[in-house]
Amino acid sequence: MCGIAGAISKIDISSDRINRTLGLMRNRGPDGSRSEVITFSNHKIFLLFSRLSIIDLGPRAMQPFSRGNLKIISNGELYNHTELRRELKTLGHRFKTKSDTEVMLAAWEQWGEESLDRMEGMWAFALVDIDKQKITLCRDRFGEKPLYVWKTNEAYFFGSEPKYLATLAGIKPDINYEQISRFLVNGYKALYKRPQTFFQNFNEIAPSNYLTISGNGLSSKVRYWDLKYAPAHMDEKTAVDGVTSRLKHSMKVRLRSDVPMALCLSGGVDSTILSGLATREFNENISTFSIIDDDERYNENGNIDAQVSFLGCKNYKIRTSQNNFLDRMSKLIAYHDKPISTLSYYLHSFMSEQISNSGCRVAISGNGADELFAGYYDHYSFWLAEMGSRTNHSKLVADWKNSYGKYVQNPILQSPDVFLHNSSTRDHIYLNAEEFSSWLVEPFCEPFSEIKYSDNVLRNRMLNELRHETIPVILHEDDRNSMFYSVENRSPYLDRNLAEFLFTVPSRHLVKHGFAKYLLRAAGTGYVSENVLWDKRKRGFNAPIDSLVDRKDPQTKDRLLCQSPIFNVVKREKIEKFLQHDMKENSLSKNLFSFISVKLFLEHHEGWTV
Repeated sequence: MCGIAGAISKIDISSDRINRTLGLMRNRGPDGSRSEVITFSNHKIFLLFSRLSIIDLGPRAMQPFSRGNLKIISNGELYNHTELRRELKTLGHRFKTKSDTEVMLAAWEQWGEESLDRMEGMWAFALVDIDKQKITLCRDRFGEKPLYVWKTNEAYFFGSEPKYLATLAGIKPDINYEQISRFLVNGYKALYKRPQTFFQNFNEIAPSNYLTISGNGLSSKVRYWDLKYAPAHMDEKTAVDGVTSRLKHSMKVRLRSDVPMALCLSGGVDSTILSGLATREFNENISTFSIIDDDERYNENGNIDAQVSFLGCKNYKIRTSQNNFLDRMSKLIAYHDKPISTLSYYLHSFMSEQISNSGCRVAISGNGADELFAGYYDHYSFWLAEMGSRTNHSKLVADWKNSYGKYVQNPILQSPDVFLHNSSTRDHIYLNAEEFSSWLVEPFCEPFSEIKYSDNVLRNRMLNELRHETIPVILHEDDRNSMFYSVENRSPYLDRNLAEFLFTVPSRHLVKHGFAKYLLRAAGTGYVSENVLWDKRKRGFNAPIDSLVDRKDPQTKDRLLCQSPIFNVVKREKIEKFLQHDMKENSLSKNLFSFISVKLFLEHHEGWTV
């Protein structure tokens, strides 16, 4: 895990700008930095790199890394570097390091762009072919590692974080107020519906894509991987066995590290299964870290204690608190270069901090399990609709009522038949959008839409979440929180072979006897405390806004309502009234957090200098 930045420029970039950018990259790479300039016939390539040492800790693995006529800067990890190195050696390649970066470069040397099909990992890289005078910018399949791009009159800038591009360019980017309104009204699930960011003209290389720019300025974009639903004839045992073997392999390769590792442990099955695999299957002495909130709706202490006792592993608990909330949010937002998308990832930052303070440099989390195994509340309802023609449908509904149905907070999802007669309704997603729009000085309306990737409604929902709605947001927040504290984040569920297999499994196997994510639970048997593994309540890192913000405190109210650029966007009187609301409804709690997050982001931007 590292930081990368660079530019394709017809003019020089001053050493001052380069050094200031490298200074900003220190969080992502505290173990050293380097820059290099490559001169082509009509422009220059600037490459900047900061290193967080994870594999082969010596200086020989420093980047930019060269091999023949190729040069690379890369952020991420190639998990199957051991297997690829072995294959490449049989083809005559020799290696001078043990780093995964050298393997990635040798694979490109051997197979070119087709090497991407052989790679399993997370990455954002810039690869320069000096002989062919071209540069390739590439991002991993799920988008675990960020890669921003920005074209100005002078150059084409790229890098891991927007602040790197702005500092290299010496230009402060303008706010994209359309994205601000989109977030405030429709929430985080709307942020990646369109190819926009919170800065005007800033874009991201899309996951599973690479962009090649040649010396004459021509560019071509290629999508190198797609996930599609193609159900196969399969019984339950085949499905469970297929998940189990692939999940074990994914965990095995993601435990490769030359530095200490940690695991983010909630009370749900996603992270508890990973903790069980790490300790019981692979004998790792791994430390776990958890967030605890006293609100009964979110308190996971019982399940966490049960799993820690079951495994005998170390566990560090962080309790939610109202202390320094606004100051901490301000610091996080300044690093994220955007509003924090969800309250959960404000909480997650405490874990990243504690993991870093403990001396661990890699953190494993359960990102992607809900989207791949059908773990969200609406997934269960879509599944019930899909099973509507089965003779035992009334039994399936009764199972739902005794499991997820007991805990649903979204009022639209409280009926088990919500999608049975109208599978196209999505009113539960942009909940209260009309009300939130009325807060704005200029009302914003963008009805919910989704792309059709599959005729199967449930799998189409899951694919939209993977590509546009939840996974892009989760991965951005996870990356920034971890990098703020110089920790590499890894997500074993976001494995190409596991994902492709799960999208061949018939949907009927996804839920059983009232248990959502049934296949994951079955694969986790023996690795998780039984009462946790078969807990029907959905759990995860979360807390209500009142656990973090004392709305009755005069100083807090004054800070939330003081003069601010946010009130060029939002009506101050609406917020003043809203602060008196009962925040037990989840969407209201989320929206107050979004308001605070945008307020602090706009204030940071106002004072930002590059």
